[in-house]
Amino acid sequence: MKTLPQLHIRSIQARPVVVPMKRPLRTSSGAVAQAPLLLIDLQAEEGVTGRSYLFGYQPFTLKPLHDLVMALAGMIIGDRVAPFDVDRKLLSKAKLLGPYNLLGMALAGLDVACWDALAVGQGLPLAELLGGSTASVPAYNSNGLGIMQADEAAEEATRLVAEGFGAIKIRLGRATAAEDLAAVQAVRYRIPNHVLLMADFNQALSVNEAIHRGKLLDGEGLVWIEEPVRADDLAGCARVAAELKTPVQIGENFTGVYQMLESLNVRASDFVMPDLQRIGGVSGWMRAAALAQAAGCEMSSHLFPEVSAQLLAVTPTCHWLEYVDWASPVLEQPLEVRDGKALVPNRAGSGLVWNEQAVERFRVA
Repeated sequence: MKTLPQLHIRSIQARPVVVPMKRPLRTSSGAVAQAPLLLIDLQAEEGVTGRSYLFGYQPFTLKPLHDLVMALAGMIIGDRVAPFDVDRKLLSKAKLLGPYNLLGMALAGLDVACWDALAVGQGLPLAELLGGSTASVPAYNSNGLGIMQADEAAEEATRLVAEGFGAIKIRLGRATAAEDLAAVQAVRYRIPNHVLLMADFNQALSVNEAIHRGKLLDGEGLVWIEEPVRADDLAGCARVAAELKTPVQIGENFTGVYQMLESLNVRASDFVMPDLQRIGGVSGWMRAAALAQAAGCEMSSHLFPEVSAQLLAVTPTCHWLEYVDWASPVLEQPLEVRDGKALVPNRAGSGLVWNEQAVERFRVA
């Protein structure tokens, strides 16, 4: 790992924005039409700024997330920008609460900002700071393609492929298994043979129903079936994975590396895809990547494609980057995808620089 610059935290600010999504996402648990984001800026005494953002899922989470970030920030002003030290200090303060849910997200947001500041201060891309190199990682288009009629899904799938992707993801969890199967077959028929297709149930099914629907889908050539059952039912998911020929993917709801370790131990899935803000930021991701490597398990990302691309570039079992463009409207330089691969930018940090005019336009109280 590169020698880290000596930086000290001068101030931290957090700004909530609600960004309209180009393609509203209709999942089995409801529709999402806007992206509530909390933009974090960590300013160092030495003139360096580290950035990160959190995805709040619903706008009502932005105020508590903001308050948590600022409360935690007050505990580390003046400290060195040393992510593992900051992580240890803040976790000790949060021990009785546990680093989960919104508090865990706030901790992760500060961790990512610290790592970004170190990389910017060193003049290196985050991937290089972590000992890797900037290249490209395989990406699938996860924008849109939600719960809709089969013919509508087929039309939208062709548009997603046309954006330069060789893999896309469809959401499942319709009222009946037959409707899900029809949607998958309609999409598969419409897209080119070389284009890969993932499927995501967003925790919609019981274990028995997941096995039933999964077996119906086993002959459809899916790369994986994602989150077929409740996220914390690791034993149930293990039953599903054991019954199906199609690989099962979970991980976006792992609340830290210990739950990921438990999941790997019970073989709850064939693949894992931790979420940057739930796994513990960059520090948590690196620990998760080591667990995946030890288990010989392919590891993909969930959301946050800008930072996740940097991290997948140094992940030994790198699999797929989930690409969404939800933060792109507030970025000066959104992540670029070419020929089905996300290009890890060769610029300092994680590549996050805010478009300040857009930030002001989408900012909320």
